[in-house]
Amino acid sequence: MPDRAPQPVDRQLPTDEARDLISLVRDIAQREVAPQAAEEEDAGRFPRELFTLLSESGLLGLPYDAEYGGGDQPYEVYLQVLEELAAARLTVGLGVSVHTLASYALAAYGAKEQQAEHLPAMLGGGLLGAYCLSEPASGSDAASLRTRAVRDGGDWVITGTKAWITHGGIADFYTVMARTGEEGPRGITAFLVPGDAEGLSAAVPEKKMGMKGSPTAQVHLDGVRVPDARRVGEEGQGFAIALSALDGGRLGIAACAIGLAQAALDEALGYATERRQFGKPIADFQGLRFMLADMATQIEAGRALYLAAARLRDAGRPFAKQAAMAKLHCTDTAMRVTTDAVQILGGYGYTADFPAERYLREAKVLQIVEGTNQIQRMVIARHLAGPETR
Repeated sequence: MPDRAPQPVDRQLPTDEARDLISLVRDIAQREVAPQAAEEEDAGRFPRELFTLLSESGLLGLPYDAEYGGGDQPYEVYLQVLEELAAARLTVGLGVSVHTLASYALAAYGAKEQQAEHLPAMLGGGLLGAYCLSEPASGSDAASLRTRAVRDGGDWVITGTKAWITHGGIADFYTVMARTGEEGPRGITAFLVPGDAEGLSAAVPEKKMGMKGSPTAQVHLDGVRVPDARRVGEEGQGFAIALSALDGGRLGIAACAIGLAQAALDEALGYATERRQFGKPIADFQGLRFMLADMATQIEAGRALYLAAARLRDAGRPFAKQAAMAKLHCTDTAMRVTTDAVQILGGYGYTADFPAERYLREAKVLQIVEGTNQIQRMVIARHLAGPETR
């Protein structure tokens, strides 16, 4: 059975331009994204042509400066675009979020000359990015990464392995964090590495329980040589850049989670109003009505939380605590709502004929990526009570 299109969300948007943008995104999502989602996810096919379309439509650089091909949109609007895309297909919404994350280092910390040279192609020239922080032995403890960059004249030679890289093997550029100095967070530097660099390769993509259309792979850097002009920020500033990027990235994951949850609620509601048992729609039974009410309430709360954090970011105010809260709450909500959606569909929810089981499998990874939800709780607690005593 084909996926049901998500019901339009009643959004409070700041400008007419933003309302037109959401209308454009909904049209693309309904015409180009949702109809092929189930088939392509089942086949493990990444929709690269869709990302070309999104780039041509100005949707791959929304929160960045128009001077370099961006959309000059506030995060409040950009995140709602992500939500709309993720509701149609999580691989697409998450892919846009990861590309935005990969572009952040250069957009926020790059020199003007670097930005002018690279950002137009990254934001509107059809390129696709990947963000390389995690490694096989350093996930949550990202500051212990082992990939090393060594100076050789005017170049850097980078050697190491990155793990769990979304778009690994298909990206056109990689934002790579590598150790250039002492152990710990102060010895890490950021680099912009071309996807076709000699010595860069990707392993076979991981076999995952969900998001099979989005390639996740180890990326090997075997003596990859990049000029110092591709170093982003100062030497030793890489870890600070990475954490700053992740604050915004976590809001992207939160928005994607709410989009996925909304799609699951729409599916469950559509089924419950059509399915009849004991002579009436199952949506008439109080037990299911209460489940639907709880699902909708959790989604609205999550949407309000990520938008509140986005507005802080747009105002130039600290938002790291709120970003962690949004990522935690919204991804936990996606897991609860997709689980309940499968339950409402009963046996049909457990089959691949309906999208509910796919939504459930996809929701799980959102509690893990860009900082597990246990890490989010640690971040929130540090903001509340200060660092842990040693």
